[in-house]
Amino acid sequence: MSKQDKCLQLRFKPYQLQLKHTFTLAKSTRVSTPTMFTEIAYNGIVGYGEASMPPYLGENHDTASKFLQSLKLDQFKDPFQLEDILSYVDEAAEGNCAAKASIDIALHDLIGKIKDQPCYKIWGFNPKDAPDTSFTIGIDTPEIIKQKLGDAAGFKILKIKLGLDNDKEIIEAIRSMTNVPICVDANQGWKDKHQALDMTHWLKAKGVIFIEQPMPQKDLEETAWLSQNSPLPIIADEAVQRLAGLKKVKGVYSGINIKLMKCTGMREAHKMITLARQLDMKVMIGCMTETSCGISAAAQLSPKADWADLDGNLLINNDPFTGVKVEDGKVVLLNKPGIGVSPK
Repeated sequence: MSKQDKCLQLRFKPYQLQLKHTFTLAKSTRVSTPTMFTEIAYNGIVGYGEASMPPYLGENHDTASKFLQSLKLDQFKDPFQLEDILSYVDEAAEGNCAAKASIDIALHDLIGKIKDQPCYKIWGFNPKDAPDTSFTIGIDTPEIIKQKLGDAAGFKILKIKLGLDNDKEIIEAIRSMTNVPICVDANQGWKDKHQALDMTHWLKAKGVIFIEQPMPQKDLEETAWLSQNSPLPIIADEAVQRLAGLKKVKGVYSGINIKLMKCTGMREAHKMITLARQLDMKVMIGCMTETSCGISAAAQLSPKADWADLDGNLLINNDPFTGVKVEDGKVVLLNKPGIGVSPK
């Protein structure tokens, strides 16, 4: 074994995800998403990672390249020293959460391959506990939304983006086509708490099961009032990025949407799930637009979530990986080591 084989070797390359449909949220529209793929090699074994970087999060190919180039992972001789390695990565620079997640994911994949076990098995999770995943439909005209529903055939729950002035029109269009349960993500698009409360009652009558980030993340008092009066759970997304922010929203939100790209990866996501349960909060495992690499990593945690929104790989048409599957609307974890992905 060479000296190089005995330490961690990092490689990375940029990639552009092409979306099947224009993706519109309350504050943005896009047709592609930049991502960065990482590989960490050790003793001839390679772990894969991904940093998906939708523009609103402030990361891009340039920032990720600069951050990853600054890391000296070859100082570490043992990939199992996760706390030491990931603490070093986290402290290397502020922000860069998706780039950090790409290191975390690749490390977990590498360790799973060394142990020859899936990450969910290493954690002791039962794959049968993985929940149904929602299928996401962005803001659009009722005609286009009806077309998108064709892609969602077989899913047991839909995630609908709202937050503009045609919210009811969108829901009515969907209800004219299907009666499957809906979760709603308003992406901070609602500004008045009384109007928001009226909408929660209207949405409950339309078969909605929870509402994600209805109001601006800074409006904590208004959101707490809404949560206390709403007939539906109010879930935090933009309002909680990482573990340190979780306790601050106890009593403000009913639960949290944990995304690896926001919280720096699988290790911190695992800690967030544990703390959320201690705080008696619901847990959703979510995603950005990602390949099967990022989705398969998040899916390892899904048996411990109440809800999953792990469809990011289904929204793109140039996925270079194969990984977890969705069968009959349910996340199916594979009995493959690490995060369970293979390059195509």
